Amino acid sequence: MKISLYIAKRYLFSPGSSNAINIITGIAAMGVVIGALSLFLVLSGFAGLKDFSLRYTSFFDPDLKISPSSGKTLDLTPKDREQLQAIEEIASYAEVVEERVFLEYKNKPKTAYIKGVSESYAQVIAPDSILIYGDWLGKNDFQIVAGNGISRELGMGVERTYTNFLGIYVPKPGKGIPSDASKAFRKQRVVPIGIYSVNEELDAKYVFSTIGMARNLLALSENQVSAIEIKLKNETGESEAVTKLAAIFEDRAIIKNRVQLNETLYRMLNTENLVSYLVITLIAVIALFNVAGAIIMMIIDKKGNIKTLYNLGTSLPELKKIFLYQGLLMTVLGTILGLFLGLILILAQQHYGLLMITPNLAYPTRITPLSFIVVFLTITTIGGVASYLASSRINQKLLR
Repeated sequence: MKISLYIAKRYLFSPGSSNAINIITGIAAMGVVIGALSLFLVLSGFAGLKDFSLRYTSFFDPDLKISPSSGKTLDLTPKDREQLQAIEEIASYAEVVEERVFLEYKNKPKTAYIKGVSESYAQVIAPDSILIYGDWLGKNDFQIVAGNGISRELGMGVERTYTNFLGIYVPKPGKGIPSDASKAFRKQRVVPIGIYSVNEELDAKYVFSTIGMARNLLALSENQVSAIEIKLKNETGESEAVTKLAAIFEDRAIIKNRVQLNETLYRMLNTENLVSYLVITLIAVIALFNVAGAIIMMIIDKKGNIKTLYNLGTSLPELKKIFLYQGLLMTVLGTILGLFLGLILILAQQHYGLLMITPNLAYPTRITPLSFIVVFLTITTIGGVASYLASSRINQKLLR
């Protein structure tokens, strides 16, 4: 093995007898470097893009959410509240009432959702991270915080003088069509005191209010909630918290974590990442089979040396190992160089914003140990297979 490895090193780093052989070997080595570099850039780019996309869910979505398993509301008894407060893994929880409503501001209509939240909601999410103008909810039941999309569509800003009111309408339950349309809805006039922004979809969907106002508007009792949103003390305690919550609510409720709440988004990001990885890997396969071509050309170039070694007693498997090791060395060194260059480019992107999405937003990237491992294993495996196939060309027929 030592002799095979030594000769492989000499063949790799010493120039061949022909310029064509040197050029082919150089192109093969460059293919390995570019393949590793490209794959590392793609994985780092998608890791950053995933973080960027999911960052907004951490602003808005709780660690855990309890929803009714059937119907629109869940009965939360005083005993349930006591048991929730007794769970050690829970840092805070908020009661939520949510329903589709009709909005009207200065004769401009819009449909949206009202989200009534208890005072502890500010401990479940960080309102300061989504609030872009005005103030968050206080104890006043006649104040709301609207999404930026709703604000723009209705031409509604933050009211400081309480001269313009937002009308919130919700249909009364019942059958048939009432003769007086004004009696078909419950109505509440409120004042917008803040504007929030998360993403385009959520900005055009929700109006936040106190849970008291939402219950009043929807004629719900103090024990009825649409959901319970929970913040955990530590993410590692999620499974224990879920187990305890399941014991409290049994089959009355469905418990979801943040990943399950954004299942479609996670699936889409993971699918895009996988497809991109497979495409770049396919390109790398094509590029890395240049290694096989370079080794075959080297075998032809060193045919006389191979015969000499064989006549001196070197076995056929040992001769094959020389060129197998040569291909593996080329692949490993090329991969390391490609990873090093990729690391420099990603660090430059993070510090200097080489690629910009907008004038003020650089393309997000994230360096992870997994990216290094995946790239190294992928490229060296493909290079190893190519080297093995090329070295197998050494046989008795060649040595005659």
